[in-house]
Amino acid sequence: MSVSLPLSQTDSLPEAAEEGDSEGCIQCQMGSKLVLFITGNCHWRCDYCPLSETRRDIDHMFANERRCENFDEVIEEARAMRATGAGITGGDPLMARERTLEGIRALKAEFGPSFHLHMYTSIPFRVEWAAEFAEAGLDEIRFHFLDLNLEEYRDVIAACSDAGIETGVELPCEPDKEAELVQLLENLREFRINFLNLNELEITVGNHDNMELRGFNLSTEITAGAEGSSQLAQMLRDRVNNAANGLPDPTDSVIREPYGFHVKFCTAVYKDAGQLRRRFERRGEATISPHETLTEDSTLMFGAVYASAEDKSEWIDEITEITGLPQRFMLWDSEEGRIELPLVIAESIADEVDAPVAMVEVTPTFDRMEVTVVWLNDTN
Repeated sequence: MSVSLPLSQTDSLPEAAEEGDSEGCIQCQMGSKLVLFITGNCHWRCDYCPLSETRRDIDHMFANERRCENFDEVIEEARAMRATGAGITGGDPLMARERTLEGIRALKAEFGPSFHLHMYTSIPFRVEWAAEFAEAGLDEIRFHFLDLNLEEYRDVIAACSDAGIETGVELPCEPDKEAELVQLLENLREFRINFLNLNELEITVGNHDNMELRGFNLSTEITAGAEGSSQLAQMLRDRVNNAANGLPDPTDSVIREPYGFHVKFCTAVYKDAGQLRRRFERRGEATISPHETLTEDSTLMFGAVYASAEDKSEWIDEITEITGLPQRFMLWDSEEGRIELPLVIAESIADEVDAPVAMVEVTPTFDRMEVTVVWLNDTN
């Protein structure tokens, strides 16, 4: 018998970076960016918001999958994955501005000026705050235009650019907003931005009902992307790229003046199976125990003998006596009630012991979520 939770998989992933990508994008694609979820609070309720009910409108802080009460715990998680930077998100980090500034300062103080920090916000905040974020150490900021209304962001974008923060725009590519997004490209010519990031619109548990009301379907069975989003994003990206190179537009053959900013398109598959898997792999490599194996899916695999706390020492001694396995290759997990050990040892003793023995696969995250449990004998 086995119990298994699916992990996203893809046979091939695009190259890690493109010329013109921001440093935040480059590090995300490497899997080396800590995801710092400052707060679930947000001043707006976008119908495409992908957040689950466990995070939406809840003032909790997470570092990757770990809920944190303070920045010492955030720093621990950053060290556990050998992070080279952090992406500060929510909710909206501006809904907890002082906490966000504290986090920026704490991370820069701990890891130094090269630790790259980028932040997302949809709030056109007061222009004097731009200097505060720059002084704290924010390297990059990405604005999300509510209702694609960009004019109210003009002054704060200019202020962030003046403060030395790399400034850009990041939006989901809504397939029913083609005319608006095409016009947005032209309007952004007047804004002091370095990049426009377009994300494939995702259909998730958190937004499924709203996406269904808008008539969106999944583009394929292996991605959470909404049908039509990818095609529109690629058209917009190709328009900007061709203009930069003096080439005719692929759609209408018009040669346009360069736009002055870079367009990045990030697919739902790559966000999930690319960036996430690489982050898992990085954390797995940094935290792996002697009895564990890092799999091709960036999960950790090991064997387990289930026992009571009273019997665990006797079991460990007996396994050492029978197999010769040094005790440093065994770990007692009190929460799960099991002795973890190399899978090859668990397989070799499964039919010889009167305790449940299993192959266990977990994510290399702080919570070590079980992905697969395969029982190796019939005593469970």
